[in-house]
Amino acid sequence: MSIKDSFFLERDKAVLVVIDVQEKLCVAMDEAVLKNLVKNIGILLESAAELTIPVLVTEQYVKGLGGTLPELREKAVAASCHEKMAFSCCGSAGFVDALKATGRTQVIITGMETHVCVLQTVIELRDAGLDVHVVKDAVMSRSKQNWQTAIQTMTLAGAVPTCTESALFQLLKVAGTDEFKKLSKLVR
Repeated sequence: MSIKDSFFLERDKAVLVVIDVQEKLCVAMDEAVLKNLVKNIGILLESAAELTIPVLVTEQYVKGLGGTLPELREKAVAASCHEKMAFSCCGSAGFVDALKATGRTQVIITGMETHVCVLQTVIELRDAGLDVHVVKDAVMSRSKQNWQTAIQTMTLAGAVPTCTESALFQLLKVAGTDEFKKLSKLVR
């Protein structure tokens, strides 16, 4: 296996996962960090739609935390949405079945909270043998220390830390295409 197989995203191998970006959970987050997170997840959702990359969305305990933020939900209309009670997305049979059904081996992770649901999901996905790319500027926790600790832990577990622009341009591969012209505008 080449080093590129682990570190470069390929659109025909990738699936985007948006974990628990829910209305009542967002209220507890730093407003500036949340604004950046929502912008970056929006970029990734628009890119996934353009590049025909499957999207899975999870929601933790909807009764208590509400649904996914409307501005993200409207960009993820084709996504399958999975309510869960387990912190790890892998604790939801529906999520695991939907992920397997994509046939994809690279999982692009976004969402919250980094040190709880994101971390537990990443470790279980790595344990299942999947390549996991954690988009650092599209995951967050209420505290920066918890976010940093989780990023370090996920990296030690073999996840690839990345950022929105790196993920986007890896999926695009080349400039000059219609896709590049459309999607590169999202990060200007």
